[in-house]
Amino acid sequence: MSVERLYTPAAPDDVAAELRSSGFDAGAVRYGVDAYRLTYRTVDPHGRPTTASGLLALPRGKDGRLRAVSFAHGTGSHKSDAPSMRRHGFLPAPSLTYASAGFAAVAPDYLGMGTGPGLHPWMDVPSETAASLDMLRAARAVVPLERKVAVTGFSQGASAALGLARSLRAGADRWFRLGAPAPVSGAYDFGGTELKALLGGELDEKSSVIYVAYTLVAFNRLHHVYDRPEQVFEKKYAPHIESLFDGRHTGLEIKDGTPGTLKDLLTDEGWRLLKHPTGEFAAALRTASRVCTGWAPRVPTRLYMAGGDREAAVENTAYCRAELRRRGAEVPVVDVGPVDYQNSRHLGSNVAATASIVRWLRDLP
Repeated sequence: MSVERLYTPAAPDDVAAELRSSGFDAGAVRYGVDAYRLTYRTVDPHGRPTTASGLLALPRGKDGRLRAVSFAHGTGSHKSDAPSMRRHGFLPAPSLTYASAGFAAVAPDYLGMGTGPGLHPWMDVPSETAASLDMLRAARAVVPLERKVAVTGFSQGASAALGLARSLRAGADRWFRLGAPAPVSGAYDFGGTELKALLGGELDEKSSVIYVAYTLVAFNRLHHVYDRPEQVFEKKYAPHIESLFDGRHTGLEIKDGTPGTLKDLLTDEGWRLLKHPTGEFAAALRTASRVCTGWAPRVPTRLYMAGGDREAAVENTAYCRAELRRRGAEVPVVDVGPVDYQNSRHLGSNVAATASIVRWLRDLP
């Protein structure tokens, strides 16, 4: 494992100014922050040894064991779209929020993101879970941590967070125990509720194009979905669509390299595969849709969302709440209201939820 110091907004006022400049609430700031990039050992989706990176943000001057908050970030395309790779803005701001409030913020970059090798296995919950748990273990080698871990995450990271929460609940680690889960705006029923909304035109059209393309490309790398891009993507986009999701292209480049509608993106075979998945693809989608099923937290838990979200269908949250209730857990849903960030209700939900979650966690025993 390696530890690299990244930056030090040493005074609380410096952190508060950083958060406000990023559009985040600074009301919970109590400490300055020391930020580090950890590069640590983990396993890839096939169980083979690899490395991953992540951000560890610590409250400056706070003594004793720290309670960790594991934060899993939302979807990115470029390898630099990860918490340990950005000094300012949306990606590191949640970690700075939690660290400046007195927690140890532990934010995995995921496999293939940050400094990790290879391609990112997007929406592969098992590998997200492994990378998140191994990041916690790496953080504990750097700083003393309490046993209880608060677990949160946004969008893609909401599913990753519940994957980690379920793993901790099952006793996957000898030291860490599940504290308080608080995922934000997740596509928890990815292969059902979310995919149906994407294909049905219920969500933002351009975002749906990108998510659908990412689904086919990323899942095909791990599971047999199609033999050739031309089977599922129209001929104008088939030659280059896979390379857009290679970790070296920015979100803007992906927007420019994809059409405005699913009709222009997908062939008839592509539509069929997505509407009626079979084989390995269907099994992988079922795995991505099980983060809320078959288990329940026995600790304080909240589900955060924003009404009017046009990227993660809000029905996902209702689905997750119902599944957890089926197992005996009554979990409140917190609607953070109509807060936008860069003209996105989806991104705005992360900003508003972070402010709410840090105060909630601070009040828990």
